[in-house]
Amino acid sequence: MTNDIRKAALDYHEYPRPGKIEIHSSKPTETQQDLSLCYTPGVAEPVKEITKDPLNAYRYTSKGNLVAVVTNGTAVLGLGNVGALAGKPVMEGKAVLFKYLANVDAFDIEIDCLDPVEFVETVKRISPTFGGINLEDIKAPECFFIEKTLQAALDIPVFHDDQHGTAIITAAGLLNALELQGKNIAEAVIVCAGAGAAGISIMNLLKKLGAKHESLYVVDRAGVIHADRVDLNPYKKDFALKTEKRSLLEALQGADVFIGVSGPGLMTPDMLSVMAPKPIVFALSNPVPEIMPDVAFKVRTDLIMATGRSDFPNQVNNALCFPYLFRGALDTRATCINESMQLAAVHAIKDLAREPVPAEVIAVYPNEPQLTFGPQYILPKLVDPRLREKVSKAVANAAIASGVSKINGEN
Repeated sequence: MTNDIRKAALDYHEYPRPGKIEIHSSKPTETQQDLSLCYTPGVAEPVKEITKDPLNAYRYTSKGNLVAVVTNGTAVLGLGNVGALAGKPVMEGKAVLFKYLANVDAFDIEIDCLDPVEFVETVKRISPTFGGINLEDIKAPECFFIEKTLQAALDIPVFHDDQHGTAIITAAGLLNALELQGKNIAEAVIVCAGAGAAGISIMNLLKKLGAKHESLYVVDRAGVIHADRVDLNPYKKDFALKTEKRSLLEALQGADVFIGVSGPGLMTPDMLSVMAPKPIVFALSNPVPEIMPDVAFKVRTDLIMATGRSDFPNQVNNALCFPYLFRGALDTRATCINESMQLAAVHAIKDLAREPVPAEVIAVYPNEPQLTFGPQYILPKLVDPRLREKVSKAVANAAIASGVSKINGEN
């Protein structure tokens, strides 16, 4: 990052007032009558109604449109374990995206706790405030335990975006890329570099979409995850293959797809050169991908490529997903965000990329190639206003159809 951009980023966060979020009243407070209804004595009436029936909290409080963005700061962006307080700017940013993209209110909650059991207990105790919990930037493997335990304990959606949001967007883009390359997921050999929250979740979701277990190679710092390794946690063991392949280079020989959720520069030109004809590379390490697009296209001209960056085509961005998942879940008062809802989001995002792009979206990207479905456009743009309607509706319908909705979804 240049000094100019660094200064601009710091100034953006400091002025005209520190931070990126603030609270506004949603009711009038101009008269004595307003204030008496806002607080005492008027506030006693909704308290009584909620005491009679806890679901009345959705009628008389902001619970039904309020999400907690919760972290302990152990895996913040590409910065690692910076701690809860240093993670606050990211959580505030997530709250801004919730509001801007899907009109979901969000509070950032930074919990200074490394013990996963204590972390879970803290979230459980504050959960009555919220209609949903978005877990964020929590390192693996603790994140798996935290999410699973909270999902079992709470009757509101609990969603770890680093796991499932990344998986949903990756899957949507990959399905489109496979079709453009004349391939299908059931026959594709897929290699994932990175076996943390994102990598494991991506591969799990791809299996649900039809990928074959024996064609999925997961690679961590020690190499290919294979059946003879004795250093695997339970989540990695699920992907242990009986194979003689040991290195990332060996895994990529003849592979159709590379997915990188690992670190900068991990994929070399030699690795790309040994992949199958018409390869697909999702180099998602941010801000520096596993291989830069200019390097990759010098090696393979038959390539479709995506990154996590906004300055290249085909950005894999969780913000295409998480606001609308929660919008659909909140609108139906869903008790969870289940597999059916996640798959509905995958297909809604995938299908939207195939539709003509509105003029107002094209106007935002005047220097990009023509925004039509093809190798340079496999995912919708973040500013596409159709995302809220189409993805949220698909998620809401899936919540109703799968029986996890408390209302019929009309909002």
